[in-house]
Amino acid sequence: MHGLFRWSSKWWPGLIPLAILWAAAAWFSTVPLEADIAARSNAALKSTILDKTRITVAGRDVSFAAEAFSEDGRRSAVASVEAAPGVRLVNDETRLVAEAKPFVWVAERDNVRVTLWGTAPLPASKARIAEAARAALSGTEVVDRMGLARGAPPRFDAAAVLLLDQVAKLKDGKIVMSDAGVSLSGMARDLGGREAIAAALKNLPEGFAVAANEVKAPPYIFQANKDPVAVTLTLSGYVPDNNVHAALVATAGRKFANEKIVDNLKASIGAPSGFSAAVTSALGALSRLSTGTLVVSDREVKLSGDALYEAAAGQIRAGLARDLPTGWTAKSEVSVKPAAAPVDSTVCQQLFTQNLSKNRIRFETASASINADSAGLLDRLIETAMRCPSTNVEIVGHTDGDGDAAFNQTLSEKRALAVEDYLVKAGLPADRFSTVGYGSAQPIATNDTDEGKLQNRRIEFMVRQ
Repeated sequence: MHGLFRWSSKWWPGLIPLAILWAAAAWFSTVPLEADIAARSNAALKSTILDKTRITVAGRDVSFAAEAFSEDGRRSAVASVEAAPGVRLVNDETRLVAEAKPFVWVAERDNVRVTLWGTAPLPASKARIAEAARAALSGTEVVDRMGLARGAPPRFDAAAVLLLDQVAKLKDGKIVMSDAGVSLSGMARDLGGREAIAAALKNLPEGFAVAANEVKAPPYIFQANKDPVAVTLTLSGYVPDNNVHAALVATAGRKFANEKIVDNLKASIGAPSGFSAAVTSALGALSRLSTGTLVVSDREVKLSGDALYEAAAGQIRAGLARDLPTGWTAKSEVSVKPAAAPVDSTVCQQLFTQNLSKNRIRFETASASINADSAGLLDRLIETAMRCPSTNVEIVGHTDGDGDAAFNQTLSEKRALAVEDYLVKAGLPADRFSTVGYGSAQPIATNDTDEGKLQNRRIEFMVRQ
């Protein structure tokens, strides 16, 4: 017995190197086998749509985990792995992707980025939508926070791509697709953007419908700035169309005859009702200011600047609120320009002549009613009269040569009286003024042309000692 023990105790240590060699051989033969089976299993899934796929191999046994987008797809994927060459057993750890009820997808835009969240039906859909967002929103950061879920309505991808084109028309806002219902909110980037979005939504894929469209248009802005230093009137912002554009520029030319008109207006849809009438009235108020700014925003008119004298400031404030169309509001911040230094009679005459040489007091046709376009000019004449309080002024009326001479004589006298009445109502003493009319007896141009007749229809101010 002792001899046997001594023999065996000498023999078994020799097994250790053999065991190591066997283990090494098994290792080096198993690792390539497992890698090969893993590669074949993955290759078998190449045409299968899955998410979060994970394959691990132990010997020839495969543990297969994945999320499938349908039960048929899940079973097909497991069968494909089972059929891969070399696979002995498949441990099925697959499951279905969760179903979203309702199926919600969102594109949200702020001043910095567009964020996509909610769910997409397939990985390829998710990638396609993210790429479409980057194409539609070139230059804008796109953040993809979309998840994956089952339950998308048919033609989901086409609807999402169309809606991303509408996100590009928003300054900020959100578009939500809940199942086949679409809801929109926010502010359009440009005038006309709201209408363009509404038109595009008519092309949603079959089955989709607009549940709510609360996209707002940006304010419809018209601005006018009167600069006495540069002697300019700058118009900017929007007008409804080319016809209104031309009419308003012509109106400005009549009301601001002393100023150069700088026209930066653009045509755009979205003007509020009564736009032309409101702007025409507001330009008249601005024309009476020495310096001022007019801002029309939707149905609100803001006027600020300096009137030439105290009575004019009150008239401008009251008149602006009174003359606007129904539904419009006025905000006036009109102060009074500091009084200019007094001048002698010679300078006074020069100022009257200078103002009337660049513009003329307008009247309604064949009438002594003063046209509203002349309010700014009359205010400048009143300011001049205030600067020479010791002088007397004769107001002289003239007509062109058309019509009956007796009618023209009477008309010239009535027009001179109408101007005198305007000045007296502004606060000037009535005893400083006298009036006379000469009808068509003293033309300064030919009566054979419209331009000549226009020059002959005039009011003159003559300073008398």
